Amino acid sequence: MSIEKVKAYFAQYGMQERILEFPVSSATVELAAEALHCEPCRIAKTLSFMVGEKPVLIVAAGDTKIDNPKYKAQFGTKAKMLTPEQAEILVGHAVGGVCPFAVQPGVEVYLDASLKQFETVFPACGSSNSAIELTIPELERYSGYTAWVDVCKGWN
Repeated sequence: MSIEKVKAYFAQYGMQERILEFPVSSATVELAAEALHCEPCRIAKTLSFMVGEKPVLIVAAGDTKIDNPKYKAQFGTKAKMLTPEQAEILVGHAVGGVCPFAVQPGVEVYLDASLKQFETVFPACGSSNSAIELTIPELERYSGYTAWVDVCKGWN
């Protein structure tokens, strides 16, 4: 199970106890914000795309949308989201719990500039009812991100 992989990943840093599990679904930004009693913008949603032959994750503020011209300028291709089946196989997490932690080898993680407006954000932890509160420096460290990008609209 995906959340078990994320718990094991955070256990190596002594942080597995910080993972929150809810009795309700947190599979969408709205449901996660409700479960966490926070604004939807502070949910760090993880979007999965295919760039050439490589799966790519973009972690962005919950209230944003991909800006197609910015995405194409950054990645040189049109934004093509993974199907739920592809996400589970290629990334290692099912849709609703996709996160940048404990992903399959070769998956590149990018952090969107929309996250920089917050002190802490809440990414999922591999299941449709989990999250962890991280500072932006912690998100950088534990996501193993490749780079910061600016590919979203609706936040600035």
